[in-house]
Amino acid sequence: MPRADRPILYSFRRCPYAIRARLALAAAGVRPGPDLELREVNLKAKPPELLEASAKGTVPVLVLSANGTSAGQSHGAGSVIDQSLAVMRWALERHDPGDLLRRADTSGDAAERALIEALIASNDGPFKHHLDRFKYAGRHPGADPEEHRAAALTILRAWNEQLPQLGERPSLADLALLPFVRQFRLADPEGFEAAAGLTAVQAWLGRFLASPELAAVMAPPWALRAAWRSPRWLYHLALAPEWRAAKCEGIYRRSSRGLSLEDVGFIHASHSHQLEATHQRFYADAADVLLLTIDPGRLAAAGIEVEEEPAPGSGELFPHIRGPLPLETVLAWEPFPA
Repeated sequence: MPRADRPILYSFRRCPYAIRARLALAAAGVRPGPDLELREVNLKAKPPELLEASAKGTVPVLVLSANGTSAGQSHGAGSVIDQSLAVMRWALERHDPGDLLRRADTSGDAAERALIEALIASNDGPFKHHLDRFKYAGRHPGADPEEHRAAALTILRAWNEQLPQLGERPSLADLALLPFVRQFRLADPEGFEAAAGLTAVQAWLGRFLASPELAAVMAPPWALRAAWRSPRWLYHLALAPEWRAAKCEGIYRRSSRGLSLEDVGFIHASHSHQLEATHQRFYADAADVLLLTIDPGRLAAAGIEVEEEPAPGSGELFPHIRGPLPLETVLAWEPFPA
């Protein structure tokens, strides 16, 4: 597939919804790079391209063509799929060598399909509800984490009886449920392993945790450690001690390495494609370098101008920020290189 026509997947490495979408895409033979552009998202700094594609702003989002900019369209040219199960079905309906969808027209497969749908509904509804309130109780005022853990275990014990009915052959239910059970176990590994009535579920999860399929989608190129950099944002490389000092003072006034805003008259910034060269030229031997992601819209709202000016000796245009950097204009900061 030509690079310009590749679908774009917005993903987040640890999100269980994104993990199951990546599992299905990988099972369908889709390859990041040749077949699909993967954009890892920093959930604290969601790129404008993601928000234009899907107003809900959560991952995964699959943009099927470059002109797809809104959710709810048909799965044809220009469409956007912003639900993980829909991404999974889209992939497997095109290529499903393991028959994960159980599409063979037999009475046995019909019964399995019904059980698969019931398990997924149980996972995406009550199990996810209790998982969130157990693992992230602080986000849900009044939630009793132990009460929700017990409710989740009750569901898992029901699955312990149901999952063996699907046999050893993987199905859509395996891909859809396992990332969430993995997340439940991560909240209390010892408690999960000691829980009674989960022999089949524990073995099922253990196989998944040791599987090459999970390892593949949790590592590059399926799961990147650094977030995708939007060309609509500006970027600045900062020394970590200077950024920490700015956070204490409430404003950032460094221009570049060894130079202040007062020395130069502006803060050096880069576009996304210029960062590696800037780092190599000025910061390659520096420790504790941070990448600041800056929203030019917030700069404009603060009355700070940005001018594109040529670098001496090259003529390449770089953004120069004509004033101190308010902290609220910085969407994220992270080590660079990642």
